[in-house]
Amino acid sequence: MSEEKSRKPANTAFKQQRLRAWQPLLTPKTVLPTLFVAGILFAPLGGFFLSQSDTVNEIIIDYTNCFMNNGVPEPLDESMYSYKFTAEGEQLPRVPSVKFTPNPVAGEPGNCTIRFTTPIELKAPVFLYYKLTNFYQNHRKYVKSLSYNQLHGDVITPQDAIGSCSPVATTEDGKIYYPCGLIANSMFNDTFTVAFVNPPGGQNNSTVNFDETGIAWPADKKRLRTTQMNPDQLAPPPNWVKKYPNGYTADDMFHPQDDEHFQVWMRTSWYPTFRKLYSALRDRPLAVGIYEVNVVLNYDITQYGGSKSIVLTGTSFLGDRNPFMGLAWIVMGCVCTLLGVVFLGWHFFKPRKLGDHDRLSWQQSSGPGQSI
Repeated sequence: MSEEKSRKPANTAFKQQRLRAWQPLLTPKTVLPTLFVAGILFAPLGGFFLSQSDTVNEIIIDYTNCFMNNGVPEPLDESMYSYKFTAEGEQLPRVPSVKFTPNPVAGEPGNCTIRFTTPIELKAPVFLYYKLTNFYQNHRKYVKSLSYNQLHGDVITPQDAIGSCSPVATTEDGKIYYPCGLIANSMFNDTFTVAFVNPPGGQNNSTVNFDETGIAWPADKKRLRTTQMNPDQLAPPPNWVKKYPNGYTADDMFHPQDDEHFQVWMRTSWYPTFRKLYSALRDRPLAVGIYEVNVVLNYDITQYGGSKSIVLTGTSFLGDRNPFMGLAWIVMGCVCTLLGVVFLGWHFFKPRKLGDHDRLSWQQSSGPGQSI
């Protein structure tokens, strides 16, 4: 008869729980100073972070319904824009306006002209973002709908594409969409150009050179490669047909490592409301004056029930304008200080002897009818 295998853990310090450990003893002398120190540190730091956030200028203008405009500049409602400046200029900023210009070519998208003013100089760098709402890039089906192997340049089969990119995987005749998947097919493709209206010196409108390079993470660029597959085996995604009307050829192929807008879009957001970087003005500030942003309306956000906006903003060492971090630290500092005051009062008016064995449950006297 074979010896029965023992289930007893090995006689080691780890398995027998004999490792050296330190368990802090929470007493009023340790807890109260900790709470007060945390409150003294957190609240001022939160105020500093909040003040740094307030040093960032920000302009947000919603142009979702610009296509409904009748061709005459129309001032926007207060709910459709937001001006946040760090100082007051000589003149108050004007209410931004939008104007829609239809394309004379049938079936082609029209242009939306957004006009706004900057009462103070916006220091470089100035970043141009597009902001979308009610767009759930964090949906599980959406996030999984891509092929990392295809984006890395590897050869994939139609079965691989169906397994990774459904429902935007292959065409009816068996060609593989490149790039495949819901993320690539829904890529934002409005285009923006910024112009300075009537600059000083009586000059004509001048284009502001916002740079569309250097907007993606270097890691995203390194992991992308042009596909090694034959162009005859590939087809552009359904929403890319206007960009590649004749399909892919050896001379006209999509190169994901060179398209930084694609790289930015493929890094999906955690939230249904998000903004993504489109371009940046790094070489000079944005002077005081009137500006126009010309938008080619390629992207229909209404099919998702959301909205789209442009965001012009600067930055601080904490990033763009966001008061949440500062407010969170201030609230935490106040909570720690309040708890410290409450516990200090409790300890002062109702002190408790430390190490009192009479407080142990088995030392308590039993009530009537109870047995020990």
